[in-house]
Amino acid sequence: MGKRVLVAEDEQRISHLLKMYLERESFVVDVANNGIEALEKAKHESFDIIILDILMPGMDGFSVLEEIRKTKSTPVIMLSAKGEAQDLKRGEELGASEYILKPFSPKDVVSKIKELV
Repeated sequence: MGKRVLVAEDEQRISHLLKMYLERESFVVDVANNGIEALEKAKHESFDIIILDILMPGMDGFSVLEEIRKTKSTPVIMLSAKGEAQDLKRGEELGASEYILKPFSPKDVVSKIKELV
């Protein structure tokens, strides 16, 4: 069975695209459409890596990451259209493994995931 990936992204076009690219590479992909759903899945299921969008309804990606880090050390890639230095720093301080700016190439995300898992 392939490595498990949680894609937490509220834009369905992006989550569908990532899921399609990852499944082609034999990853098992679960999708969360908001921060609350992402946190529940991350807390109660086991993933090899988590892809977290920062701007999501219900709970932002930074808050989700902060909660995940209380109990798990799963690698996390933050996705964001926000490239400000303070956002990059905050992600790093909270324990993000990587920070990828939108727009991005799905192939680049897959490559980064392969490096981390």
